[in-house]
Amino acid sequence: MSATRPLSTSSNLRRLVTRVPLRVPAGRPGSAHGAGRRCTPPALPPYSTGSKTPPVPPLEVSRNSPCHPTTPPLPTGGPEPARTVGAHAGGAGPGPIGRRGVRVRDGDTGNHGTVTLTFPCRILFSRTHLRRALLTAAVLLTALTATTSASATTPASAAADCPSSVPYVSGDGGYSAYRVPAAVTTRRGTVLAFAEGRRDGAGDTGNIDVVLRRSGDGGCTWGPLEVVAAGDGDTRGNPAPVVDPRTGTVVLLTSYNSGAVTEAQIMRGEVSAERSRRVFVQRSRDDGVSFTAPRDITAEVKPADWRWYATGPGHAVALTHGPHAGRLVVPANHSAAPPPGSPDTGQEARYYGAHALLSDDGGRSWRLGLVDDSYDGLDNANESTAAQLPDGRLYFSSRDQNGTSPGNRLDSYSSDGAETLDRPYAVQPTLNDVPVVQGSVLQLAADKAPLLFSGPSVPTARYAMAIWSSRDGGATFRKALTLSEQRAGYSDLVPVGLRQVGILYETGVTGTYETVEFRRVPVDAL
Repeated sequence: MSATRPLSTSSNLRRLVTRVPLRVPAGRPGSAHGAGRRCTPPALPPYSTGSKTPPVPPLEVSRNSPCHPTTPPLPTGGPEPARTVGAHAGGAGPGPIGRRGVRVRDGDTGNHGTVTLTFPCRILFSRTHLRRALLTAAVLLTALTATTSASATTPASAAADCPSSVPYVSGDGGYSAYRVPAAVTTRRGTVLAFAEGRRDGAGDTGNIDVVLRRSGDGGCTWGPLEVVAAGDGDTRGNPAPVVDPRTGTVVLLTSYNSGAVTEAQIMRGEVSAERSRRVFVQRSRDDGVSFTAPRDITAEVKPADWRWYATGPGHAVALTHGPHAGRLVVPANHSAAPPPGSPDTGQEARYYGAHALLSDDGGRSWRLGLVDDSYDGLDNANESTAAQLPDGRLYFSSRDQNGTSPGNRLDSYSSDGAETLDRPYAVQPTLNDVPVVQGSVLQLAADKAPLLFSGPSVPTARYAMAIWSSRDGGATFRKALTLSEQRAGYSDLVPVGLRQVGILYETGVTGTYETVEFRRVPVDAL
């Protein structure tokens, strides 16, 4: 459409102020509306992290001058920076557009394959010129349909284009290593990938922050690195995020101790309460863009005779059905002090146990739920994960920290919303390929969908990350997929669509903690 064509003086000319919205479904030419009258274009949708592309900015065409966009340019690289998601960033638009051309970039489509071009113009037209202009626009849009059809992909087809990405690389961002990943998908569809950013090496002690990267496209690309809970020389870690199903609020629990002390010292009772393990909660109401300051809830959830304490790590679970729907359940582990008169120091693995934290008000208040406190050395439940089964029960899976029973993986169930365990933790024999390591479970939401478990698959070493599948609620598992034969460590499973599941896991070629990789897997492959 040209805004500089000489105008006739014949009597059938009139001065128009015209807004011509052209809305054309991808794959077929559209029609123009509003010729010769003022038309109000459809409102632009909000730019949220759940949208693969922002709305198309309107182009302002003025008489006898080139065309300039009236809004800032679209993003051309990865996702919008985390601190500005939800609003267009400021800045000038691109340079002038040719007088007889309208520039439309690849990807300027809605989520359902629709191109929306709005031309707010102040032009003098004859009826003949207007018809020609609208016909030209229709031809232009017809030529664009091949591009829009390719760019307006479904989440399932998009997964084939980016089956994996690497949100964390050791050495980047001022951190020696990234460890202990955890992931959730928000109500808006944003994937939040948490990890521990370890400044002083890959060890568990020292200056450690909880960090975050966000993805608005299902884990293909990632926003900038953000510090959610700063250690400031101390240790903050064990991220356990969960999304409140009633409000969409992201709730994050983490653990803390002085950066100058070790787990062994804490287990032996050599550390003051203030420098020992403590528990904190944070909340985000803006899709993970910002979080409240960490709030100490240790007094609510840690008995006086417990020493070590660790939330998760990995995503927590929100109950979606049954009498306790809406409850947030955070699997955790602890160590207890030896009984009076015992020669033990408390550092022995037998004093490890698992428990759960519960909140019925969206993470505002917390209390202790189930506690595994056998301490007999047979099955030493440690880092734990949970999922709600279709029948309403909770399935718990735990690392067995050097228990004397054969096998490295324990499990149990709860029928009362994690108030108690239905039975003590016991060895899960169909997961005997898993070494002593953290793992993750996820119940897929589709009808008759399986319960999944992830972890390395070499019993004596951390190699070969794999995903197991259970069709009987965790009674038995079968290995469904081995992602790689490389070194592998901690992992977390996260849904990224109806037919996709994501796994965020530690891996490397020469070392286990070289990268934290995100892999997307079709549910059909499991």
